Amino acid sequence: MTMWGGRFSEGPSALLRALNDSFAYDRELLAEDVEGSIAWARELALAGVLTHEEADALAVECGGIASAFKAAAQQPQSTSEDVHSYVEEQLREKLGPLAGKLHTGRSRNDQVATDLKLWLKKACDDAIALAKALARSLAQKALEHAATPMPGYTHLKQAEPVTFGHWCLAYVEMVKRDLARIENARERGDECPLGSAALAGTPLPIDRERLAKSLGFARATKNSLDAVSDRDFAAEYLFATSLLLTHLSRLAEDLIFFTSDEAGYAELPDALATGSSRMPQKKNPDVLELTRGYAARSIGELTGFLALLKGLPLAYNKDLQLDKEPLFRTRTLLAVLLPALTALVAGLKINDKMREAASSHLLLATDAADELAAKGIPFREAHEIVSREMGCHPESAKRDEGPPSQERGRSFTVPSAALRASSAAQDDRVQRVLAKKNVLGGTSPARVEAAARAALETL
Repeated sequence: MTMWGGRFSEGPSALLRALNDSFAYDRELLAEDVEGSIAWARELALAGVLTHEEADALAVECGGIASAFKAAAQQPQSTSEDVHSYVEEQLREKLGPLAGKLHTGRSRNDQVATDLKLWLKKACDDAIALAKALARSLAQKALEHAATPMPGYTHLKQAEPVTFGHWCLAYVEMVKRDLARIENARERGDECPLGSAALAGTPLPIDRERLAKSLGFARATKNSLDAVSDRDFAAEYLFATSLLLTHLSRLAEDLIFFTSDEAGYAELPDALATGSSRMPQKKNPDVLELTRGYAARSIGELTGFLALLKGLPLAYNKDLQLDKEPLFRTRTLLAVLLPALTALVAGLKINDKMREAASSHLLLATDAADELAAKGIPFREAHEIVSREMGCHPESAKRDEGPPSQERGRSFTVPSAALRASSAAQDDRVQRVLAKKNVLGGTSPARVEAAARAALETL
């Protein structure tokens, strides 16, 4: 059965059906379609189009369709054009002509827009819960390693010492912004299109605000043309999640380096790494590499979605049938990837090589320049002196350390000898350097511990 066709002298060809039918994927919206249909039946009864008994019968059978669909070991195959016609066909088998009354005053245009917004609200809730769990795992790791020194990098060159906890909290901040974006998108999209009909609004005396509230929406949409063609919520969901995945791709790249044989700063948990079919010694960061790959795909999903929207005239166009698959893939991905990363972060083991690398005297060059500046040397001069005297310049490495330097008649000692002291002395020096960075947002262990505790409380 098709939901259209009165003006046609023949049915749709197999070629059209192969291109046009969408039940194979939009059945993902069945629960939402049933939810919207039950609410619409109740409103039709309040508007006098159905009796309350008819509305009750439709609601009961709609609920049964959803339960049977959810309980099925395999989702049913069907010749239905889409999920909306599938539900109506199932109702017709149970209730006969009464099923046809459910579509009174309603269009598939406002129906699918409503279904999608109901689905997106749930998808946002899922993403928020999963991202919060990951952020909590990072914050907990930050608390554990608030004082663990590691090299900080710029341009992928060792720069200054930070703590591993500080590194963890940098990603907590990114995920918190991602959470805010998803929450904001959810709030903006929390409005109900049902009652907009095909494009001009339903002719029935429907209380759309009451209808919206019955479906759990904050409000009804304000313009029927916009309501049936608007996919901003979907675009914002894809943007917010693709940016989340972009941040997680950066995290993955960092951890791939940290766990590399060359760095050896950390080790992945065995349960979240793979081996090689050929090389027995290998421990591969497949979860992290797949994170990078899926981030790339998510950017493509977003770009394709925006391209889909950019040329559409008002109101509904069939192009919008292609809006769903990127959303479904994204939600499915997040449901698998975010828990894997959460567990990986929790199980990450930090090696002594991280602390050892942070004790390199070259990472203390900035602090040495700061010490000279504190004695009255202009920082630009101090920068030049330390660069020369600490072996930062290739030529300086060939010279033995000499007596205290003389600059413009002032005598001072570059603290390079102390920086090349014993391992214990180096560690102590690093801790003192870290402790100095006690500004808000700094890497001092005290600040990192406080920030980690605050993040765990707010998350």
